[in-house]
Amino acid sequence: MRIQNLPPMEIERESFRIITAELGDRPLAPEQAPIIKRVIHTTADFDYADNLYFSPDAVSLAKAAIQGGATVVTDTQMALAGINKKTLARFGCEARCYMSDEDVAAEAKRLGVTRARVSMDKAARLGDDVIFAVGNAPTALIRLRELIDGGYRPRLIIGVPVGFVNVVASKELIMETDVPCIVARGRKGGSNVAACIVNALLYDLDPARGS
Repeated sequence: MRIQNLPPMEIERESFRIITAELGDRPLAPEQAPIIKRVIHTTADFDYADNLYFSPDAVSLAKAAIQGGATVVTDTQMALAGINKKTLARFGCEARCYMSDEDVAAEAKRLGVTRARVSMDKAARLGDDVIFAVGNAPTALIRLRELIDGGYRPRLIIGVPVGFVNVVASKELIMETDVPCIVARGRKGGSNVAACIVNALLYDLDPARGS
């Protein structure tokens, strides 16, 4: 097998060329294709071509939210670290994660619930102009559904937690709502997937972004 000596950006271009070739003539909606391909690029898992669910107009609504300066809230520091802050800032946006906040930890202990659940409550106090990127905690999605049932309407929910307990059911709870969402159906997902979906939206808005 021949090793290719390529500069970083050329490696990415070649990776996407390979992904496009391996997808072949599989029909992908034009607005969804960049997101699906970037998730495949991040995971090397072509199952995402089938299991990523997009609610109607989710991509255009998400881009409008970014252009309007929405706050991105993650459920893990890993997802927060993976989001391209430089590109996000070009749209007047910022990303936050409340999981390590002392008040969140104290409230979760007092209530006997997960910090992910309490961090969703804290994020909801920012108002509706929020994009949630959930890649780890089903309890975050479950709490978001409860908040939605109570009238809360965030701009977008990226629901891609990975695992076995409550993962599938929590994603279905979000897909049942009228809130725009991008969800990885089934057990697959992760903080890296949550971050890369945010980045895919950013890069589609700003193809000339810096690294």
